[in-house]
Amino acid sequence: MPPVSARLPVFPWDRLEPYKATAAAHPDGIVDLSVGTPVDPVPELIRTALADAADSPGYPTVWGTPALRDALTGWVERRLGAEGVTHTQVLPVVGSKELVASLPAQLGLGPGDKVAFPRLAYPTYEVGARLAGAEPVPYDEPTELDPAGLKLLWLNSPSNPTGRVLSKDELRAAVAWARAHGVLLVSDECYLELGWEADPMSVLHPEISGGSFDGLVAVHSLSKRSNLAGYRAAFLAGDESVLGELLKIRKHGGMIVPAPVQAATVAALGDDKHVAEQRERYEARRAALRGALEGYGFRVEYSEASLYLWATRDEPCWDTVGALAGLGILVAPGEFYGAAGGAHVRVAFTATDERVAAAVRRLTA
Repeated sequence: MPPVSARLPVFPWDRLEPYKATAAAHPDGIVDLSVGTPVDPVPELIRTALADAADSPGYPTVWGTPALRDALTGWVERRLGAEGVTHTQVLPVVGSKELVASLPAQLGLGPGDKVAFPRLAYPTYEVGARLAGAEPVPYDEPTELDPAGLKLLWLNSPSNPTGRVLSKDELRAAVAWARAHGVLLVSDECYLELGWEADPMSVLHPEISGGSFDGLVAVHSLSKRSNLAGYRAAFLAGDESVLGELLKIRKHGGMIVPAPVQAATVAALGDDKHVAEQRERYEARRAALRGALEGYGFRVEYSEASLYLWATRDEPCWDTVGALAGLGILVAPGEFYGAAGGAHVRVAFTATDERVAAAVRRLTA
């Protein structure tokens, strides 16, 4: 049998290694702004909840504890503006990347089916389609897609990598189009709580959904808003018929969020203070890096939300990566997110205050 990995593109991050070595040779050390991984401490109340649940010798359930489901439904209502959310409309998952990569296969998609995603996008949307044997279809405008064979439509707002936020009208149009053509719409909203110059909305908000979750699923993660990337804590909310089917499949596959992580998720979703504090950290880092990049000759586009600045000097992205590596600053080439990103770089502002300050000094020297 041919290896499944033969269906997949080359893992892009390996191509960044020579530039990482160049940046690491800087006398003051590397400033790694390439991967948006949290660097700040996990909030104390979350660590306490994790530790208190550490004595968990039995198998947890795939659907999660009632307390977890209460926390998920409560947060979806409070933060996303949805109404009357029930336990059947939420489902914990083992990190959002696992879900994105495996969702087409869990939905039963395969050869002859199509999965659509933004032309500039998180690469795992394409990976998930290819793992299932489905056809990946990048788009510029979802409502202009050919619906023939299309089974899954991904939205991503705020966007990774661009930080673009879809407007109410754009979200409503996408929802109406998907419903009219019988296409499942799944909205990746993992950066929704990190809006800076825009106020991102969920497809589950009544103004977008019309008060019904039919044909809609939203993906959320605690990795960014609560510094829990190492916990692999994420969840789905939306159409109970879709989530019910996924629950059955995930039970058979043993796709279970560990019990201590379930308890930590309850604590994280029940507290808004730590989210506000983390936002303040990111806002300051974002402002410092944006000013320095613009002063250095970059143009920052979109970037009204998320943890990234989408920047360009109107040159091939690898030239930009090389130039910044010479300053000891590592960024991600826009090409990683699709050919349309060939003249941009993605700059994460998840480094520590000290490292961000170092990058600013180098860019403004």
